[in-house]
Amino acid sequence: MRAFYSPDYVVDLRSHAFPTAKFARTAERLIEGGTLRPSDLVDPGAVQARELEAVHDAAWIAAVFDGTLSLEQQARMELRWSPSLALAHRKCAAGTLAAARDALSGGLGVHLGGGSHHAFAGHGEGFCVFNDLAYALVALREEGAFTRAAVVDLDAHQGNGTAALLARRPGLATFSIHGAELYPFDGSGTPSRSTEDHALPAGTSGAQYHKILRERLPAFLDEAKPELVLYQAGVDVHSGDRLGRFSLDAEDIARRDRFVAEEVSARGAGLVVTLGGGYAETPEETAALHAATVEETVRAYKRKD
Repeated sequence: MRAFYSPDYVVDLRSHAFPTAKFARTAERLIEGGTLRPSDLVDPGAVQARELEAVHDAAWIAAVFDGTLSLEQQARMELRWSPSLALAHRKCAAGTLAAARDALSGGLGVHLGGGSHHAFAGHGEGFCVFNDLAYALVALREEGAFTRAAVVDLDAHQGNGTAALLARRPGLATFSIHGAELYPFDGSGTPSRSTEDHALPAGTSGAQYHKILRERLPAFLDEAKPELVLYQAGVDVHSGDRLGRFSLDAEDIARRDRFVAEEVSARGAGLVVTLGGGYAETPEETAALHAATVEETVRAYKRKD
């Protein structure tokens, strides 16, 4: 198998809450654990401006490419613009698209990045510049690669940008389980509604989380009938996360990942795993959780074969 990743995903943000070093650490852990070989890592390249127009406004794309974002736009994005930041997010959009092509042809696609679910058509939010999830689905459907697809977003924060970008596109559905009091519903972001949203209170346990997931995800998939599912597998649901407020442990997250992979696989749909959010005390701790997600997903698809 192969996984899409670029060293350019690691951007020097100084003391920022978003630990981009986690991307490199995740790749390293997967190689050390034998899930991947170094030769399995594939740099996806970078998308061009005209390609991003599938979901983003031309003015926003130009501002990111040219470095002409206002201070207000950067504050809303919660990131300071730099050429390396722009390149990282162009590559992340390409990585999710490439992983989706793998999933359509072979059942599973792996992207050791992506999941920028807070980016809207004309602005960025919440550490997100371009919405790789919406971009990949819209671009592929315009090619005729599929008719129906879905995003399953289990990050602790609701994917407001993805929900908004896909809301009026028939055949593209969004499912989210997230924290009720977290961004964007705490007033710091732009709220929008997924096809199906489940907002859970702070302190939600693994048992409570899994009850909702097992009750609602199968019904959502049966209704949506996707040929392709993009899985935003944020690990900020972990009890030790600095920005999430759930009480799941590592095994709870592993159960979550297995369930998603098995349910999608059972319906014959392709699955793409993207990393999404994770803000543990150190990049190493976050990477361990992300790597476990990839390992669980790969094992689920190997069992299928």
